Amino acid sequence: MRSALTVALVLVTGTAGATEAISFKRDLVPVFRTQCATCHLTGHEAGNMKLHPGAAHASLVGVASVESPLLRVKPGAPSDSYLMHKLEGTHLDVGGSGDRMPFGQPQLDAATRDKIRSWIAAGAENN
Repeated sequence: MRSALTVALVLVTGTAGATEAISFKRDLVPVFRTQCATCHLTGHEAGNMKLHPGAAHASLVGVASVESPLLRVKPGAPSDSYLMHKLEGTHLDVGGSGDRMPFGQPQLDAATRDKIRSWIAAGAENN
């Protein structure tokens, strides 16, 4: 007999405990393309980042921020990743500067920020 928790997990995930990993290419590249690359296209714009689909991963993961002492994305450590602070609006608290991202647009919704956070926590793979 299944416990109530197991039944709830099956209802939410569709299988007992199975969850689909966040894919950089499938889940995050579309966000960077539509929400970020318009201002971070060539790498000469503010932040010196290229966030178009072909360059986003290399421009983010393991790269030092130009605004903060943190890495832009520190694999396995979302709270130590400047990208998360810029998206959450907490960048000034970690020695950063500038505005919350995406600049001049509404904040990314919580579900999108959670996907980015989960991807970083899982190692920030280029998958």
